[in-house]
Amino acid sequence: MTVNEFEAELRKVAVEGYYDKHEFHKLLHGGKLNRGQLQAWALNRYYFQACAPRKDATLISRSGSRDFRREWTLRLLDHDGFGQDEGGLERWLKLTDGLGLARNDVLAMRGVLPETVKTVEGYLDYVRTKPFVAAVATTLTELLAPKLHRERMTSMIDAYPFLDKEILTYFKQRFTHAPRDASFALDYVKRNACSREDQVACLAAVTYKCSMLTALLDALFDAYVRGNIPPGAFTPSLELVKR
Repeated sequence: MTVNEFEAELRKVAVEGYYDKHEFHKLLHGGKLNRGQLQAWALNRYYFQACAPRKDATLISRSGSRDFRREWTLRLLDHDGFGQDEGGLERWLKLTDGLGLARNDVLAMRGVLPETVKTVEGYLDYVRTKPFVAAVATTLTELLAPKLHRERMTSMIDAYPFLDKEILTYFKQRFTHAPRDASFALDYVKRNACSREDQVACLAAVTYKCSMLTALLDALFDAYVRGNIPPGAFTPSLELVKR
């Protein structure tokens, strides 16, 4: 494929597979979840958020390019924080704090669904073992993230009166970080997927990442909408289920 054809295919695969069409996502943005279900979502999503700097450190360690490492380190610092910047993980903890989850339980990831752990750790393994350009391509779902974050910020404040801009500050920060990150990753993939084999691997990587994000919502839907909560997983209190 030409570079333009390749980019068009990458964007097409991302749009078609993105999780914004998932039923749990619609319930979340539509204000249809109770506080207990929101707690379960935030707790399980924290496991994925906490995996992000590990994923970024893996990519940095695999790269032989100083320029790549310098640019990609920004992602790691965005999550973990640096200097006066508290970092994305701390901002996500503001959300779990605001939802009433005990911070120590969240940090220890107590009650996270087994399927969440399996899916996220599988993603880390994918990034460690696949061709490097394909591993980078898994991050291209961020091309769609800014629009989703803006919708989430607005819809969740409107739908859930116990949430406000301060609690949801994580999403506001991603308005600027996600486009920067996605632009660099897209440019890198376009320049370094130099063969048909590379391009196919990158398209497969985006498809995989979309399916991974969907699997996280599948697990949440089954456990906390259908009620099939596995033993040992977080269980919302009856009081929260009524809210």
